[in-house]
Amino acid sequence: MGVETAQFLTQEREAIVDAAEAALERTHARHYESAGAREVRQRLEALFDHMLDALRSRDLGPMVSFAERVADERFNAGYDLSEVQAAFNALEEATWSGIFAELQPVQFAEALGLVSTILGAAKDALARNYVSLATNARAPSLDLQALFAGTERSV
Repeated sequence: MGVETAQFLTQEREAIVDAAEAALERTHARHYESAGAREVRQRLEALFDHMLDALRSRDLGPMVSFAERVADERFNAGYDLSEVQAAFNALEEATWSGIFAELQPVQFAEALGLVSTILGAAKDALARNYVSLATNARAPSLDLQALFAGTERSV
């Protein structure tokens, strides 16, 4: 299980990363535009390679650790979480498109399940770590008092 998917992804690496890069470029994410095309390409390739390694090894640990490191780096560089999620989503969507375009329908469930599980775990780790960093940085909270106008305040 997954051998065909791993072979397919290895074979389609460049096309998938190309598609993800083009999709991310269309978002006009400020930090990715300023990072430059070469840096963005290298980052997408690293994300792809971690996804492929997780698929081959059946071990999400390194992928989760990678996503947590990305959260640290991008948070400290001032990236908005949505920008970083856009990169992960661009790769996921490009991978799905490649799967639908090149594989047989009987292969869809396995390939999509594996890719979605791996990238879903990574996106979850990314978001949790990013939110944790933002919380520790004393991000401003919302004043929700106006939502409770007319209610009794408890002490």
